[in-house]
Amino acid sequence: MNSEIANDNSRIFLSLKKVAGWTGLSRIFGLFRDIATTSLLGASVFHDIFVVTLKIPNLFRRFFAEGAFNQAFIPIYSDFEKANNEKETKEFINALAGTFLSILFVFTLLVLLVTPLFILIFAPGFYLDEFKRDIAVDVLRIMFPYLALISLVAFAGGIQNTHNRFSLPASTPLIFNSCLIIAAVLIAPKYELPIYVLAWGVLIAGFMQLMIQFFPLKQINRLPVPKIDFSNKGSRKVFKLMIPAILAGGIIQINLLVDTIFASLLETGSPTWLYVSDRLIQFPMGIFAIAIGTVLLPTLSKIDFSTNMAEFIDRVKKSQRFVLFIGIPSFIGLAFCSTDLLSTIFLRGEFTINDVYQSSYSLIAFSFGLPFFMLMKVLTPTFFSRKDTKTPMYIALLSLLLNASLNYILAFKLGYGHIGIAVGSSISAMVSVVILEIILFKQGIILLQNPFNKFNSSILFSSIILVIFLYNTSQLINFIDLGQIHKIIVLFAKVSIAIGIYIGTVRILYGKPLKEIFD
Repeated sequence: MNSEIANDNSRIFLSLKKVAGWTGLSRIFGLFRDIATTSLLGASVFHDIFVVTLKIPNLFRRFFAEGAFNQAFIPIYSDFEKANNEKETKEFINALAGTFLSILFVFTLLVLLVTPLFILIFAPGFYLDEFKRDIAVDVLRIMFPYLALISLVAFAGGIQNTHNRFSLPASTPLIFNSCLIIAAVLIAPKYELPIYVLAWGVLIAGFMQLMIQFFPLKQINRLPVPKIDFSNKGSRKVFKLMIPAILAGGIIQINLLVDTIFASLLETGSPTWLYVSDRLIQFPMGIFAIAIGTVLLPTLSKIDFSTNMAEFIDRVKKSQRFVLFIGIPSFIGLAFCSTDLLSTIFLRGEFTINDVYQSSYSLIAFSFGLPFFMLMKVLTPTFFSRKDTKTPMYIALLSLLLNASLNYILAFKLGYGHIGIAVGSSISAMVSVVILEIILFKQGIILLQNPFNKFNSSILFSSIILVIFLYNTSQLINFIDLGQIHKIIVLFAKVSIAIGIYIGTVRILYGKPLKEIFD
């Protein structure tokens, strides 16, 4: 039994390394992409339009794909694989592919017909300006079919993840980032309105991401042949679970879009400042929290909760501990190094020093919510793996209402602008996590422990030492005045020493190797 658990732990850790590694590489390319687009367009109206309109298909992508669809699909598909009935499994994925493809086609066609209405709903600040509205409508019409393509990519990724094949789905975003980098650096500067080149780059990236999914699905004999079959029981189960999952996963994304809607009503540059600060928040989110959530959902789905509750609880506990171990120093580092990071990465071309300072304020505000954003990625699979999509839906709805209210109060009534929007997002994430933790505690999945246990205490004291180090180095060095090469050297040294201080202090205080801490 112990050898089985050890093998399972080894397999999960290997899967996590694959997802984290590929996702981390993708995030690095994502930063290069953002450097290229901000250097090309700056915090101008064109970059504002680009980031806002790109969020619209990405919002519905979370509705139809990675969020709702996969959270409903993977547990059901896992049941089919457990039953080991090849014919029924293939009929299920064929029927699901046909229905899914039909819905995506109809929805995409509808949006292309009423695109100005979507700009009115999701970017009212652009709609009220005729120049902005016309460009936003054109750009959204070019990019929106990307939704259908990337949703099918996510479907293929869900199948592969269930078969413990994580590398290709995790590396697929590299194609998207590479296409945008090439478009922004080599092609767009030759055109009068480079934003259109970026829009076409998004669509081409979607086609390329879909094309590379065929071979791996063929390898495991799970390449779907789309078939319209509304009577398939498995397909109906997925869509039954998917409806509340759409609201749960979708509301979380609507929260982000609510930020964008309010930002479109603020001064020019606000959507871009929020975007670049959010991109830095997404770096630790993608490498660690999203990677854990990606592996955790199929892993928990395969555990029979009724007979093996202890293993289920253990997986959740260790995932949370790992997220806190990473999330707390990440929040401290981003908060204290906000200006350093932004000036090193983005201060070039049309992106000015004022844009750096404005973005740093929202980055600090977002960073306070980072541990809670990360915990959300770990807590929601504990519900979805047990086919409970309603509880996260209700919490997400509460979060949406709270976020929208805080955005209005902080950004407009109190006049904090884009900083108030970031603060509102962090507060709503914190409230959501607290409620989810309470529910899981009542369900017996999270056990009450001494908050000042050895693990928590070691993180607390290590974080205090990290704060002291970063605060003092910030006082000693006038980072903004450094040249670009010196910035890179100083930032690399600062981050490397900070990581060493934190990990070393935890190791000394806890008294065990990190491998033993997380088993």
